[in-house]
Amino acid sequence: MVTAARYYPQLLSIVGNALRFLPAFVAMRKLLTEGYVGELQVCDARVYGPSLLDQSYGWTCEELMGGGGLHTVGSALVDLLSHLVGTRAQKVHGLLRTFVRQNGAIRGIRRVTSDDFCFFQMLMGGTGSGSTARTGSVCCTVTLNFNMPGAFVHEVMVVGSEGRLIARGTELYGQRNGGDREELLLGDTGGAGPEVTGLPLPHLRGLGSMVTALKHAFQAQKERRSWVPGPIAMAATFEDGLYVQTVVEAVKRSSRSGEWESVEVMTQEPDPNQNLCEALQRNKV
Repeated sequence: MVTAARYYPQLLSIVGNALRFLPAFVAMRKLLTEGYVGELQVCDARVYGPSLLDQSYGWTCEELMGGGGLHTVGSALVDLLSHLVGTRAQKVHGLLRTFVRQNGAIRGIRRVTSDDFCFFQMLMGGTGSGSTARTGSVCCTVTLNFNMPGAFVHEVMVVGSEGRLIARGTELYGQRNGGDREELLLGDTGGAGPEVTGLPLPHLRGLGSMVTALKHAFQAQKERRSWVPGPIAMAATFEDGLYVQTVVEAVKRSSRSGEWESVEVMTQEPDPNQNLCEALQRNKV
């Protein structure tokens, strides 16, 4: 898919990582560029909520089918943090657990293999051509826990030498060193809530902004058969998607080995039969 996207650059090929378009994160990235926090040091993301499993057995129950917190939520956060910092992860260390393997609807011979708890760390590279802030080596931590009933919690915080920024849900707060309290920098923009769509509010707002950007990209052309890159310049590309998948696989390897794993993005298409054999072997273990 990456090769095809490169071969047909006139076609629009983006990944639906909608958090990039959430106004709170657009503003956060802009403030990082302007030096609001100074030299970026630490990023911390936390997502807590109820189970991600469907009411009946399906793909959400299976790790090999893309289920679990790391695949469905963690991948979006990996992309978001790399987008905010402007550099990519070099090494990762992670831990995945499945606490709920069976429930009232999933029982008998069926067992859940997807993770409902995940914690991982990423060591991001230093200042690069795409860096949005003054950075050395940045440590990012991500905690995902989907065993908590109640309100959905989504927080992303960046801390630097001169202050911090924190996005709680769809709102952005900031506090500089020496300040006695944090200030609201961007409030909720309103709209349909998660009770209407079933989507967490940050993802819902980001998706709406992303669709609007796509609309503007095509409306800029009279015939609407082509598009302009400006409105969707911040969208994740297929190369970004490949990088995110590489990080996810490295976190899974680290959970099995208990050690730090390097993030090395593949340059050649792997043998699908070899990947299938390795996956089946892991399930036997």
